[in-house]
Amino acid sequence: MNPEDRAGFFARTQDLNLDDYLLLDYRFECSGDPELAAAHLCSEQSTAQWQRVGVDEDLRPQFAAKVLELEVIATQDEYSYPIPSTGNGRISVCQVRIAHPHGNFGPRLPNLLSAIVGEGPFFTPGIGLIRLEDIQFPETFLQHFQGPQFGIAGIRRALDAYDRPIFFGVIKPNIGLPPDAFADIAREAWLGGLDIAKDDEMLADPDWSPLAKRCASLGQVCREVAEQTGRPKWYLANITDEVDRLCDLHDVAVECGAGALLVNALPVGLSAVRMLRRHAQVPLMAHFPMIASFARLAHFGIHSRVLTRLQRLAGYDVVIMPGFGPRMMTPEQEVMDCVRACSEPMGPIKPCLPVPGGSDSAATLPGVYAKMGTVDFGFVPGRGVFAHPDGPHAGAASLLQAWAQIRGE
Repeated sequence: MNPEDRAGFFARTQDLNLDDYLLLDYRFECSGDPELAAAHLCSEQSTAQWQRVGVDEDLRPQFAAKVLELEVIATQDEYSYPIPSTGNGRISVCQVRIAHPHGNFGPRLPNLLSAIVGEGPFFTPGIGLIRLEDIQFPETFLQHFQGPQFGIAGIRRALDAYDRPIFFGVIKPNIGLPPDAFADIAREAWLGGLDIAKDDEMLADPDWSPLAKRCASLGQVCREVAEQTGRPKWYLANITDEVDRLCDLHDVAVECGAGALLVNALPVGLSAVRMLRRHAQVPLMAHFPMIASFARLAHFGIHSRVLTRLQRLAGYDVVIMPGFGPRMMTPEQEVMDCVRACSEPMGPIKPCLPVPGGSDSAATLPGVYAKMGTVDFGFVPGRGVFAHPDGPHAGAASLLQAWAQIRGE
């Protein structure tokens, strides 16, 4: 690409109508000229060849992604991770902001992902490592999406739970129990004070615990406990499955008494979630299988806050995400980036409830609350409730006791 052609992939912010563009922040490592690499990055995710042979035309003004800002933040002798060579010489570490015209794909999540984290960015000439760090949407794009149906405020109203975190619990043992035994364990935790007892993300509709039978057992117990305690309770049923079964499983679970539904976002696909959102009668909650495979490496892939924003856009009311502590292997700053992505202003899209999870218990609640700096989060122990030495009732009660101590009650 010669210098004249390269210039067609650069623009000044003030010269663009930003309502027509997504803003993308990438970090990349390249061999050779960083400006050439950035131009290729824009080309590969948008126009590539921008004119027909023998025709005097240029498709880039309307359709090309364009570099708005480019900064070389470091140089080094080799890539951060061993990869096949993409050239000779020192490696430039760069930050770039790109404006990508959303008219290229419209308000369609599969097509958006195909452009901004598809073949183009990850096979750009000269760029050996790249990570999409953030994404911003103009309101002209957001207005095509429903986003969360209930959001934080709707969940609080339904659970009559204010001025505190929402207390979840992952029923354990998570795999292997028949429905009635599973329901008995949930009963104890609800009686101890849990708001939501949930299926594990790996428990969906197996032969030994069919969703319909499990929901019937859990739904009945949930209603009984709510009547007994005078407090709303939810069973969170996992309906993760093939896309063509999601709406039917939604209907089965809701009819049997599930108060909310868990769907593993990336395994079923964000477009499937968006479809389900149009059908849903209860809140939808995301879990994070596969996200680490995109987000774990600091200099490659997709920052998890991008995936959080997209889950909110698709219509999730709750996003369960890798949380604090060594087991989750997620930097605290990245966890907080995801938390903020749930609640930051996003045009007409409601905030969703962040649930940072991983090996939590009453003992970790004070630290999580201190980091969050707000009560607008979910707290989701598993064994911290269900492996309590005095049983699930005591495990759930320990959360309320810990919260009372935090508040000095």
